[in-house]
Amino acid sequence: MHVVISQAWTKDAGGHADAYVALSVRFAAFFAGQPGFRGRWLVRDVEDPTHFTHIRMFDTVGSYEAATRTPGYVEHTEAMYEHLRPYDTYPRTIGEVVLEDLP
Repeated sequence: MHVVISQAWTKDAGGHADAYVALSVRFAAFFAGQPGFRGRWLVRDVEDPTHFTHIRMFDTVGSYEAATRTPGYVEHTEAMYEHLRPYDTYPRTIGEVVLEDLP
């Protein structure tokens, strides 16, 4: 299994953060229909409530990449970006799960 981890900072901790979370909920429905998708977490930082970490699990890097090429993906991300602080790079890491220790 592979994990895609990305960081995002909303323009504020109020309305923009709330809109970002709401759009993320809608984006979950998009991901649910993608082959190889295993699940997703959206984590909000306790100390900085404008900071969000996305954790998405896929069978393979290829299944994640295929999801990003699916019609509708870009539109979802563009709607979410409206609520984010501008940034020059996309803070994303793709990793391979080497140990899964869940009850």
